[in-house]
Amino acid sequence: MAPKKPLCLPALLLPLLTLLLPQAGTRSFVVDRENDRFLLDGAPFRYVSGSLHYFRVPRVLWADRLYKMRMSGLNTVQFYVPWNYHEPQPGVYNFNGSRDLFAFLNEASLANLLVILRPGPYICAEWDMGGLPAWLLQKSDIQLRTSDPAFLAAVDSWFKVLLPKLYPWLYHNGGNIISIQVENEYGSYRACDFSYMRHLAGLFRALLGDRILLFTTDGPEGLKCGSLQGLYTTVDFGPADNMTKIFGLLREYEPHGPLVNSEYYTGWLDYWGQNHSTRSILAVTKGLESMLKLGASVNMYMFHGGTNFGYWNGADEKGCFLPITTSYDYDAPISEAGDPTPKLFALRNVISEFQEIPLGPLPPPSPKMTLGPLTLQLDGDLLAFLDFLCPQGPISSILPMSFEAVKQDRGFVLYRTYLTYTVSEPTQFWVPNNGVHDRAYVMVDGVFQGVLERNMKHQLFLMGKVGAKLDILLENMGRLSFGSNSSDFKGLLEPPVLGQTVLSQWLMFPLKIDKLVKRWFPLQLKKRSHPQVPSGPTFYSTKFPILGEGGDTFLSLPGWTKGQVWINGFNLGRYWTKRGPQETLYVPRPLLFSRGALNKITLLELENVPPQPQVQFLDRPILNSTLHKTYIYSLSADTQGASEPMELSGH
Repeated sequence: MAPKKPLCLPALLLPLLTLLLPQAGTRSFVVDRENDRFLLDGAPFRYVSGSLHYFRVPRVLWADRLYKMRMSGLNTVQFYVPWNYHEPQPGVYNFNGSRDLFAFLNEASLANLLVILRPGPYICAEWDMGGLPAWLLQKSDIQLRTSDPAFLAAVDSWFKVLLPKLYPWLYHNGGNIISIQVENEYGSYRACDFSYMRHLAGLFRALLGDRILLFTTDGPEGLKCGSLQGLYTTVDFGPADNMTKIFGLLREYEPHGPLVNSEYYTGWLDYWGQNHSTRSILAVTKGLESMLKLGASVNMYMFHGGTNFGYWNGADEKGCFLPITTSYDYDAPISEAGDPTPKLFALRNVISEFQEIPLGPLPPPSPKMTLGPLTLQLDGDLLAFLDFLCPQGPISSILPMSFEAVKQDRGFVLYRTYLTYTVSEPTQFWVPNNGVHDRAYVMVDGVFQGVLERNMKHQLFLMGKVGAKLDILLENMGRLSFGSNSSDFKGLLEPPVLGQTVLSQWLMFPLKIDKLVKRWFPLQLKKRSHPQVPSGPTFYSTKFPILGEGGDTFLSLPGWTKGQVWINGFNLGRYWTKRGPQETLYVPRPLLFSRGALNKITLLELENVPPQPQVQFLDRPILNSTLHKTYIYSLSADTQGASEPMELSGH
């Protein structure tokens, strides 16, 4: 008989450790109303949290960002779940790759961070349509964020998929989710539909049980319509606001329990055509210190902002249509490139006065790379690629159809018609009722004529012979994401008018540009002469090697006007060099091939190409260079400076 192997020390200790660790059945996160505090596993607890959005950070960088948050002294991370990111079409769900929010929950757990989850269904977040799927608008009379049966049916279907997947991650089940928000700043919405809020609360309880702490978040003015009995009420405000007054107002809705600021603004968002927003370190740190002295729990929005890659940025309606920039740097403590900033170290010092922070230094900034300038080659104008961009062919209609009607959620649709008579003199061309949503690039027989823009530029003057081809490339610049959140349909919402003639007989081409870029050049195009300096929607590209390891970098496009950039097939986002304030696009190192492998950069320039079609990669961002400041003043009469938010809340 073989002798038994002696038990090793770890094997002896394992049962003891198992007994000592909190079991799922004994874990709890609750409100202690008698003592105005939270209890975590029965012990007093205060969270110092920061917001980070997994959908704005490449998956390969999640662990890095979360580790830096933990090393900054945070014990919790707060994040949204954007419905439209995970259900691109009704009943089609995507939790893979960068959309694997459960992998993100696991990374947070590995970083020793608890989680405050905000699944919506509406999230704002300066994200396209506030996280609501654009396919909801295929029912044109739907009433978003209300007890409209059509909206509730879609919400119920989504949450019956999402919430059961989150159930094992609840803190009392052994996971790291300590609380979940219902809706988001609902008091800022015009509907004030308490039946809708009660429906959501009942749905969350039915699918998640009674033990998870459910809460609401609103700005002070929104508490009346945003709070609901049975959900813990929290508030949001920034360093410039009157903390005593706002917490006093919160006490009218939540007389007992911990004070909570669910969105303490460390910075602010940027709009195209306005100045880059910043918040002073002193103001942010003083506000945090004051709240921590009161014993409040605080979430800092944002702690790391990230990037609106692709077409995912949202927009605001504040006197006019204001699309949000590609960069979501937010002047946050961790920069868009993931680097610690002086604001982070100042906040870390404040936090260390109230609770222990992990030992050890914060990682240094990531290596940065410069490269170029690189000269791009003309691949051809967009119209030359139409068969590849819309292989299924166009949709015909007497009157133009919206993006939603042709089932194109984001990006571009080309509208085409033909002139039925000769226009020999410059004649007014316009779209009634501000019906361009959001930007139209107009061409006659392939020659670029100019731009129409929502709220900003309403007419052009055109000429053309009978039978001339009129093409209008419509760009969706991002759906409204905050406040009124009225259904923001995209495309030509009214038939265009030329002179006295309402134009009809349209062809709509929903363009699949991302698919083309991924598989793409060199495509066999018909040989055609190119103008020396092309204008209108045009593709450019080049290939380039990176010697050595490379690093994070920032793409600069001097002299280019407006367009979209892809690197190695990845949609980096929009550039708008001529309007600003953002002048560079963040390029994470993992997107680039190093050690001499060839990288491919592709540009779709929508308006005008510089005489020297060059780009370069810089080792630092330029986020605050608004070149055409006239845009700031033409947006609205009451547009204010960037030092303070336009409204108290907006997420």
